[in-house]
Amino acid sequence: MSGLYLSRGLYPEEFLRPTVQFILDCQRPSGEIPWFPGGHTDPWDHVEAAMGLAIGGEYAAARRAFRWLQQMQLEDGSWWASYRDGEVDCKEGRRESNFVAYVATGVWHYHLISQERDFLRDMWPMVERAMAFVLSLQTEHGDIHWAVDVAGEPKRDALVTGCSSIYKSLECACNIAQTLGQPRPDWLLAREQLGLALRSRPERFDRTWESKARYSMDWFYPVLAGVLPQAEARARLKARWEEFVENGQGCRCVADQPWVTVAESCELVLALLAAGDHARAVKVYSWLQQWRLPDGSYWTGYQLVEELLWPDEKPTWTAAAILLAADALTGHTAAAELFCAVNLLDEDAGQRQRRVD
Repeated sequence: MSGLYLSRGLYPEEFLRPTVQFILDCQRPSGEIPWFPGGHTDPWDHVEAAMGLAIGGEYAAARRAFRWLQQMQLEDGSWWASYRDGEVDCKEGRRESNFVAYVATGVWHYHLISQERDFLRDMWPMVERAMAFVLSLQTEHGDIHWAVDVAGEPKRDALVTGCSSIYKSLECACNIAQTLGQPRPDWLLAREQLGLALRSRPERFDRTWESKARYSMDWFYPVLAGVLPQAEARARLKARWEEFVENGQGCRCVADQPWVTVAESCELVLALLAAGDHARAVKVYSWLQQWRLPDGSYWTGYQLVEELLWPDEKPTWTAAAILLAADALTGHTAAAELFCAVNLLDEDAGQRQRRVD
């Protein structure tokens, strides 16, 4: 299938069912979702895959995924950067702040779809510990160190993409807290400080390594995460569109490498929707079905010069990104706008949700 043009209210459930099944088939009995059978698992992509399962209506499997995270969470609230079959598989002993924060996004996403309040209560201690770990790494300037080493010492630098992801996770964590009647004004303040750093303190990022501005995620993640007002978001995407987007193919992972990737293209779709550019979001998504396999999975990406699919991998998180973008384009679930708009609950909204319970 060379093109799939989606519009609101027309989610292609039958077409995407094999994609959901692909993630389901890769999930281990423990709930762990590796990149692919025999591959490793990282907390961020594990959560992404769980969100794909929730969109597909596989609630029990999604809950197993989050309960696996509960079981694997360390005392300080973090997770190692990589696991394999339930064992730590991380030679550097690294724990990444945006990996840890993303659990809040996944839990809130699941709740928006399922409205299972008991699940939200069950996940609250895990989310609270995770955010405590992440915010222990926030500097006085608002940015958040990207990781800690095996001894728990911060790796003292910050990533635009990672901090943007944390910004969205803080929104979700605050909404969980508000819904459960456990408001966390300190999280709201931390989010404000992080947003300020992302918008106006570029010197706080990429201090100890070469700038990562050549990566497309640094380009569109501040838009995807709701860091920028819509007018600024549209201008940001327009400014580097020609550098990153290959017409008819997708979004490059890196500006100076001839390689388009499916997951980044799906995330660009979400960023375009956040910026109010629905037409281009539909168009970019339509290009991606050429990278689909008969079993509903998707290749990681395509090398434009050598004209080959590379690497020889079909990641679960790429499949999940396809589902997230389709949901956002069609409004299929109650979580469809999570990455397309900022929606911080106030105290009154939290009280209304608790009364429904």
